[in-house]
This record gives sequence, C-alpha cells and structure tokens, in this order.
Amino acid sequence: MRKIIIAAALIALSSCARQAAPASGLDGHEKEIDAIISGMTIEEKVAMLHGNTMFSSAGVPRLGIADIKYADGPFGIREELEPHSWKPLNLDTDYATFFPTGSALAATWSPEIARLYGKGMAVEARLRGKDMILGPAINIQRIPTGGRTYEYLSEDPILSGELAKGYTFGVQENGAAVCLKHYALNNQEDFRSTVDVQVSERAMREIYLTPFEMAVREADAWGVMSAYNKVNGYWCSENEHLLTDILRRDWGFKGIVISDWGGTHSTAAVQAGLNVEMPGATSLGQPLLDSLKAGVVPESAVDQRVRELLRVRLALPAVPEDEANKYITSKPEQQKIAYDVASRSIVLLKNGGALPLDPSAIRSIAVIGDNAVSTNALGGFGAGVKALYEITPLQGLQSRIGAEVDIKYAQGYKRYSGADRSRRTPLEAAADPALLKEAVALAAKSDIVLFFAGDNREVETESADRRSITLPNGQDELLEAIAAVNPRIVTVVVAGAPVDLGTVDKLSDAVVVSWFNGSEGGNALADILLGRIAPSGKLPFTFPRKLSDSPAYALGVYPQQLPTVSDNEDLPIATTRARRAAGIDAPYSEGILVGYRWFDTKGVDVAYPFGHGLSYTGFEYSDVSATLSRGELKVSFNIANTGDMAAEEVAQVYVSRPASKVERPAKELKGFARVCVDAGAKKQVTVTIPVDRFRHWDEAEGGWKVEKGPARLLVGSSSRDIRLTADIDI
Repeated sequence: MRKIIIAAALIALSSCARQAAPASGLDGHEKEIDAIISGMTIEEKVAMLHGNTMFSSAGVPRLGIADIKYADGPFGIREELEPHSWKPLNLDTDYATFFPTGSALAATWSPEIARLYGKGMAVEARLRGKDMILGPAINIQRIPTGGRTYEYLSEDPILSGELAKGYTFGVQENGAAVCLKHYALNNQEDFRSTVDVQVSERAMREIYLTPFEMAVREADAWGVMSAYNKVNGYWCSENEHLLTDILRRDWGFKGIVISDWGGTHSTAAVQAGLNVEMPGATSLGQPLLDSLKAGVVPESAVDQRVRELLRVRLALPAVPEDEANKYITSKPEQQKIAYDVASRSIVLLKNGGALPLDPSAIRSIAVIGDNAVSTNALGGFGAGVKALYEITPLQGLQSRIGAEVDIKYAQGYKRYSGADRSRRTPLEAAADPALLKEAVALAAKSDIVLFFAGDNREVETESADRRSITLPNGQDELLEAIAAVNPRIVTVVVAGAPVDLGTVDKLSDAVVVSWFNGSEGGNALADILLGRIAPSGKLPFTFPRKLSDSPAYALGVYPQQLPTVSDNEDLPIATTRARRAAGIDAPYSEGILVGYRWFDTKGVDVAYPFGHGLSYTGFEYSDVSATLSRGELKVSFNIANTGDMAAEEVAQVYVSRPASKVERPAKELKGFARVCVDAGAKKQVTVTIPVDRFRHWDEAEGGWKVEKGPARLLVGSSSRDIRLTADIDI
C-alpha cells in the first residue's frame, strides 16, 4: 500500500462554476447561417422543425439546403423504408453489417474498439446517403430486466461515457454525426411513453447524465435524441432543465436535439430546446405556425432552433441522391471490425479446465440449444439490421473444426418467437418433452456438450421489459437432464442482459457469455472456445443471484403497477387505459446506488460481479504508484502474464471514500485500461484519471464539488477482485 498526497490544485479544478465548453466542429458558419435565416420565410423555418419522411427532416430546397437524413441504429444501418411507413423498399443494396449490440461493445471495455465501431457505422451510413446515426444508446442499465439492456452499454457512467466518446469520435471523424440517445433516464421500457421519473439532481447528474456529458463535452457529439418519458414532471422533449440549462448552457452543446419517434407533445418543445419532431408534424407543424402567428411562441426561439440545425447541415456535406445506395453496404473492412469487437467482448465467467477445447482430444461434440443456430440481427420490436450474413455459433464451430471433430446438433428447447410474445406466452414454460429426449440422447453419446443457453431478440426487446431473468422455455430443466447423462458441459450464454445462472453454474464446467454478437459472432466464439484467442471480455453489468437483490426490485419501486380507476366511472376502455398509464411514477429511491454500487455497498452476494472476466492465462499485479500533474491523476502499476499465451487484460481503478461526510458507494469506477501482455512478460500500465472524476453534485449549493480528505485507490480485475491499493489525500 502506498499513500499519495493530491495537492489542493485538484480542488480548484472542480467547483460550482460552469466550465468553458471546448471548441466544436460546428463552429465557423455563423455568418453564413445569419444570411440563410434572414432569407427564410416562417413556413420554411417551421418545415425544418419536423420530419418530412419517416427518417428525414427538411432542408430549404429554394436555398440549396439539403434534408438531414437519419440512419436508424445503433448496431447497424437499418434497411431502406418507404417514405411515410415502416414498410421496407426491398432493395438489393441495403444489406448491412450487423455489429455486436451495445452490451457486447461495452464488454470490450475499449474506447479504441468503440472508435473502430463508430467508424464502421459511419462508413456504411454514408454509403447509404445518411447524415446522422441514431446512436449510440447510452442510458444506464438500471434494472436487469430492461427491454433495451442489450442495446445500452453499462450500469456504470464512466465505462458508458468512455465508450460513448470512442463511438462518437469514430462516427464524426468519418463523415457522419451521432445522435446520443435517449436523453434522459429512459431506463425502462414498460410505460416508457408515460412514466414520470422522480430522481434527485445528484443521482441524475452523477449517474444518468454523465455518459451524455462526456460524449458532448469531450467528444463534441452533434446530435441528441430526447427520450419518451418525463423527468421530474416534464416530458423530456420539452424539459427546459435538461435541454437548455444542462445540455446547452452547462455543457456547451451546439448541435441538434430530435425527438424519439412520436415523443413530442406540444409547441413548448421549441422553447425548451427541441429542434426536430420526428417523424411527423403533430406539434411542430401547423400548430407551431399558428402559435408563431398568434405571438404565443416568439420567432426568435424558432430562429435559434433553425440555427442549430443549419450548423449540423453545413458541417455535414450531403450525399447526392445518385451516389447513395449504389452498392451493398456491408464490406470486408466493416466485417473485420465486427469480428474484432465480438472476439474482445466474449466473457469467460468460469472455467474448471474444459476450455479451451482441444480438437485432437475430442472425437464428438454435442451442440445443444436453439441459440446455437438462431440469428439476432432482427427480432422483437425496434431497430434491426438487414444483415448481409450472420455466422451462428454452430456455423463457426463447423467452419473451424468440422473436418476434425464429429459435431452434431439438437435443438433442445423451443425458440421463443414474436407470436409467443404477442400471445403473452410465459417464458417460464416447461421443457418440450420431445426436444429434451432428443438432446439427452445426443449428449449421452458425445464426448462433450456445448449447451447454448440464454435469450433472443424476441425475449429482449424494445417496448417491453422482461418479467424475470429466468432462462426461457425450460432451459434449466433441459440442462439438468443433460447433466445426468454427461457431466462434461460447457455452457455458452447468448444474451444481451443478465440472466439467472444458478443451474448453469452448478452443472457446467465452464461458462461463457457471447452476447448478440453480430455478423461475425459465430467465428469469434469458435476462436475463443478453441483457444486461438484468449478471452478478454469483462462484464459491463452485474449478474445478480436473484432479481429481488437488484436495487429497484429490493426497494419495491419497480415494477410499477397501473393505478386503479374507479369501477363507477363510465369511460371507454382506451380512455381508462390512458388514465391509468398517465399516473405512473418511477421513484429512483436507490439514488446513486445503481448496479455494483448497490451490491457492494449493501454487501449483497452476486452471481458474477461488475468487471468480471477470466482468461486462459493468469495476471499478477504489482508496484502501484500515483502522481498528479496538470489536472490528471496517473495511476501506474505492473501486470505480469504468468501463462504461456499472449492475452489482454482490462485493469480497473476504483476509488473508495469511507471517511466521506457525503453519501457514497463502497467503491466507484474512475478509470480502466485494456492492455496486451505477451506470455511470461511484464508490462507497466498507466491509467489516467481526470481530477474532476472525484467530484460530487452538491444539492444544497447546486453545483459540483470535490470533497477534501482521505481516499483509497483500488486496482483490480473486477469490482470484487482488487489486487492493489494506494491511499491518497485529496
């Protein structure tokens, strides 16, 4: 243990005062914009403030200002649709690369990989004539059952923010713009269009807004999408505190805010800070024109929103119509990026020695489970990808070792489908007897079983949260039957969110999480299982032992129940439902204790902790030191690879403030680094932490502060695998 004094300079660098916004790539066109606005009619200005097709908003044709075209994402460019419907055009040129979904990207713990990811997305967007990508999706994963957990990044704001920055840099240095979503606190899908999030300013600023702030202030994001929900009583699309006070004034955002589709409610959105209503003109079309002419909305407010739109439009040269959609979008360069993300995202949760697989010592492999052959580019409600191809796990194994080992497949359990979802078929259905019998027979005559468990994109879907984290369609029952005839089991969990691994842990020699891992997911998984690459992914969220341990569930504030409506009221069914839904509140009673912050502070046991992930080698940490210079804390230490293969490790730096007079978690992530270490080698690692990460939001004074006093730096391989400590005085 070492003790380091951080000088008072740290305090001076973080205070209640607003920090100056950095220069933006949107600067430099103000005089030109002045001239354009002065020559526009009121009708032309209003036309820019709402969608003119399903995925575009109008320019000014008379003045040569092109429309802004949006690419639905955030893990692949959506197929082309008819102008005013969700019906596809069925083109031959809009086949795209399916990139691993958000939680997979987050499991890489690599801003550099996120930057490549953004580059791949931007290249494909521009080939399709798009200007702005509707992503990354960076809301905090507050509940394990959240329908879009697979699309979001992490339960931690610093990890989410660093990856959001990388994604933003990658997109915007390759000719497109990002649209960070969903701003803000869209942390559940149930009642998302009506729920009112009740959150403290401190929790909002420290946890939920931090990823957005990092992407805006540090990566100059040009677009933001307002969320469906309310925050503290106001719709996000017309929440002046979020859109003006924080986003534009505090963070210096100079770009545009567009609504989520159908998420605009009134003309008040313009004055609050919304630029574009998507996809129609219900509020910011004729009603806005009427309000302008009546003097209810000042024209100066519209001019400011148009100015911000023109900044983005002039910074992004439009792709000519005759140059868009000429070629199939997916190219080998982007497919390689998808592979690189997937191969670094796969998490080895446990390993009793079954991995890596040795084809020379295995004659037969039973691949059991529908997830071995299912694809996840499409499914559920919401954005998907018309993928050029998607390598399944079974295909990946067959292509790598199919000529050497006898690989046979059994479905094992029924696939949960869209029809099941629409019929509200329970996920907890019993195992199918015929499929179970077939799988057990195959397992009994095979050397080893690769059991593919988990969810699919019908189970994890936008617009609906899961009711539980139980593995669907009798998977636990099936695994117990398989283990009775062949105990040599490796389980691969295909999911984008936490699932209950109680039975899997007990019966599997090794457990791997492979996510919804994109076009190259099957190849990447095969290479990990075979030891051609050492696994290096780390969990971006906690796997709880049981759902009731999670903070919102433990406190009884989620799931919400519909308020009752008196049986004496004679109301139509639709009105009754609307009345019930309009009364939904979401109290964020856990405050800043989200994810591992809750579990570690409350001493709750977990199945697998935040940041956890094993390798096929071992890593030893030693020799920690820390120095402060020019507003940055540099934490240095050595990592030695004790095994016989090169591998990557993600080292994590947390801080603990046990003597703090302010409520704090047991530990908080402040920085991390992914490093490759050769077999038998030692490498020095330095994690650089901006000093403002030691700040907290002071509710009484309404600003950021850094509290003086002792702190402890915790360096480790997960939030619960701390290898080194160093005491510091702030």
